[in-house]
Amino acid sequence: MLLVALGAFIVGCGGKKEEKKDGFEVSRTKKEDKKEVASEGVPIDMDNVGVGPIKELTFPDEIDEEMAARGEASFNAICVACHMAEQRMIGPAMKGVYERRNPAWVMNMMLNPDGMLKEDPIAKALLKEYNNAIMLNQNLTEAEARDLAEYLRTL
Repeated sequence: MLLVALGAFIVGCGGKKEEKKDGFEVSRTKKEDKKEVASEGVPIDMDNVGVGPIKELTFPDEIDEEMAARGEASFNAICVACHMAEQRMIGPAMKGVYERRNPAWVMNMMLNPDGMLKEDPIAKALLKEYNNAIMLNQNLTEAEARDLAEYLRTL
C-alpha cells in the first residue's frame, strides 16, 4: 500500500525519469516556460498595453524638460502617498518602470486604473502582490498622465 501511495506521489509531482544511455545519465523533466519576473514578483510583459484609451506610446529620444517638471509636480502632489522612486511602498517603486512595463500600459494604468484592475492580468497580479491596495483613479487628463509618464523617464 505504501509503495502504491509513493508511486502515485511521484507521478503526480512530475518526477524525473533518469536513463542510462551510452554511459551517460540522461535526466528528463517537463520543460517549463520561464518568464522574466520584475522585482515585485510580477512577470514582465512589454507587449501588454493594458486596457484604456492609449494603444501605443513611443517616447522621443530627448526628455521634454518642461513636461517632466509638470509631471514631477503632479507626482509629488498625488503619487507619493503610495509610490516612491526607488523603494516599494503601498505601490511599486517607479524607477525603471519602463524596463518592466510598456509605456502605453503605464499611461492606461494612470488613466483607467479601475478598468485595468478588473481586466488586465498584470494589474491584477500587482494588486495581489501589493496586498489588494488598489490604485485610486485620480481622474487625470491624457496630458497630465503624459507629463507624469515623461517624469518617470527621468528616474
